[in-house]
Amino acid sequence: ASNAANFEDTAKVVEEIHKDFGRIDILVNNAGITRDGLMMRMSEQQWDMVINVNLKSAFNFVHACTPIMMRQKAGSIINMASVVGGIRANAIAPGFIITDMTAGLSEEVKTEWAKKIPLRRGGTPEDVANIATFLASDMSSYVSGQVIQVDGGMNM
Repeated sequence: ASNAANFEDTAKVVEEIHKDFGRIDILVNNAGITRDGLMMRMSEQQWDMVINVNLKSAFNFVHACTPIMMRQKAGSIINMASVVGGIRANAIAPGFIITDMTAGLSEEVKTEWAKKIPLRRGGTPEDVANIATFLASDMSSYVSGQVIQVDGGMNM
């Protein structure tokens, strides 16, 4: 077991993956948790946990994978905002996605969300995964530095 929010653990995991497979072609930073929705109600421990899982783990993996991808002169990082030497870097910006994290919301809140979404439904993890698959594939070989909204048209 490893902790993605721990820099050394992440480096070891990436080393093992590189050793096992001989290369790293794709990194999708997809870790995310939520705690109480209002910052004023969060404890410092909850805040630190969210930051460590949602942000620090992405930093750790990008930091560990980018040198390997640069040596390979190819790769695709998804959920990173900058372009690095031949590596395509794009971000996915999901809207309201139906997951375990949103399951705890009241029906009233879910209904209000749906009213604001032109496609009149929440997204699925598969909707997001399809975009990640596209970005990781050769079909997006000339796409870099983009933020792709997966939100049912909320941000048109």
